[in-house]
Amino acid sequence: MKTEITYLGHIIRVDSGTIEVEVSNDIPSAAPIINGRLYKIGQIGTFIKIPIGNITIYGIVSSVSNTPSKSDEINLKYSFGSRFLTVQLVGEKIGEDDFEKGVGTYPTINDEVHIVIEKDLFDIYGKKDSGSIEIGKHSSSENLSVYADLHKLVLRHCAILGSTGSGKSNTTVSILKAILGDYHGSRVILVDPHGEYGSAFPDAKVLKINEEANPLFIPFWLMSFDELAYFLVGAKPTDDQKPDYRLFRDLVTKLKKENCTHLKSGIVNPDFVTADSPIPFSARKLWFEMNWLLNATFDTANKDDQTKATVREITAGDAETIVPATFTPYPTNNTAPFKSKHIEFYNYEKKILSRLRDSRFDFLFNPGDYKDSSSPKDLHNLLNEWIGSDKKLSILDLSGVPYEVLDITVGLITRFIYDSMFWGRHETYTGKNRPLLLAYEEAHTYLNKNDNNSYSKEAVEKVFKEGRKFGLGALVISQRPSEISETILAQVGTFIALRLTNSGDQSIVKSSAPDNLNSLIDLLPSLRTGEAIIVGEAIKIPSRVRLKLNVPRPTSDDPKLVEKWLEAHPENQENYKVVVTRIRQQKF
Repeated sequence: MKTEITYLGHIIRVDSGTIEVEVSNDIPSAAPIINGRLYKIGQIGTFIKIPIGNITIYGIVSSVSNTPSKSDEINLKYSFGSRFLTVQLVGEKIGEDDFEKGVGTYPTINDEVHIVIEKDLFDIYGKKDSGSIEIGKHSSSENLSVYADLHKLVLRHCAILGSTGSGKSNTTVSILKAILGDYHGSRVILVDPHGEYGSAFPDAKVLKINEEANPLFIPFWLMSFDELAYFLVGAKPTDDQKPDYRLFRDLVTKLKKENCTHLKSGIVNPDFVTADSPIPFSARKLWFEMNWLLNATFDTANKDDQTKATVREITAGDAETIVPATFTPYPTNNTAPFKSKHIEFYNYEKKILSRLRDSRFDFLFNPGDYKDSSSPKDLHNLLNEWIGSDKKLSILDLSGVPYEVLDITVGLITRFIYDSMFWGRHETYTGKNRPLLLAYEEAHTYLNKNDNNSYSKEAVEKVFKEGRKFGLGALVISQRPSEISETILAQVGTFIALRLTNSGDQSIVKSSAPDNLNSLIDLLPSLRTGEAIIVGEAIKIPSRVRLKLNVPRPTSDDPKLVEKWLEAHPENQENYKVVVTRIRQQKF
């Protein structure tokens, strides 16, 4: 009714998803006090309601003006004291039913429009139920909690996006703590390229490369053959027509078949083993056999007869210590012993040797108890360490991973987890019966549009496209959404967008967001730190939300520049020695 204190004005125009409201001149104040609370009329992003019988339609204010948007300026009959609101319709509530997105019954000209008060907001957002988590507080009310549907947030995938310093890390901690605190059977793996999150989750299992207590091992033999060939020798799948590439594949398959019948996780039929099978084998033995074939001398010049039966070997060498075998030197004249004609691996052998001698790759080539088939642990132990322990959150700290292999490392982790969920989808302890969330921090660095980052991108894209069927959800965290794979963003169901100042990044969120509410997305550059626009499937209505500050925090906060620059820093020639040593060793 027009006499109600919440009365705002009436509708003067209706489009398919937008209405225009003329604010009544009879309203005594631009900031009425209702039930002891101050409400400001015409604030961008605030709600209005349109009661039509037992249906209440809700909308969000997108613009404010002193003239109607479709008016003819020559015949303008409105006074300059008039106020007009453009409102985007977002949903409706029928009787005592819950609020629903979308509008079934549209308002018409002269329908009344009212201010949405705190009670109405509680009707929209509802109470927390068994399938939701609290994201934060609504920006317009400190008493109003905003909840997200956990099923849709995880299995329909989500993204946390924001410029540097907008509060991405704090938002990530808020979301994960809400999940872990409320759901005792939850499982989360956080891929942490900079080692920021260990301090924020004291109870989490933190696995870190070169860490003695909880070392992170990622055995190189987990790689598919394409990944292994690219990592070891720089070969690409397009090289498949080359004889040396095919022989390389055959050699890897042979080494895997030698070990498939005595594995700790169970015997594998050799007939089913391929170069892609994740079966342990020795990279040193791979190099050793290549070196042997290239450098051996033989009693015969016929290539097919140049075998171990005709070799002129002096010392056997040792694959594990990377000591090559030695052979009787071949003479320059055409007499025995003859030089080896097995030269197919000439381009590969030295490249593999340089990888093996590079200490930065020890976490791949010397993975502790996962080194080879004779080692005490197998892949089932690795899965139990990552996702089967009593800790609900595992943080994989990749701060010690060389940038050159970050792509393959993330791809390996993702593909291995995906395979475990796919092949275990009907088991009681994993798959559909215990879903898992994979979170990717700094996603733009390894999930970008650059073709060089193909392995991690392909693996993560597969999770986003198919993981839901097997209980696998994903969360990407990034400050540059415009650099992330379009396939990944297209599959994101819920966007948690903090302050974004770059127009390109804003347009990505606008085009990718499931809800067509550009007025809210336009607020991205003006959001406060720790404030986010949340749109998508997991939330009842697109909202502007304040997230609480978490303590302890991730180690991603800015240095205290002013405080540190006010301190005196005396000269010391001993400074930087330890820094240079770390640079040289690539280790902390």
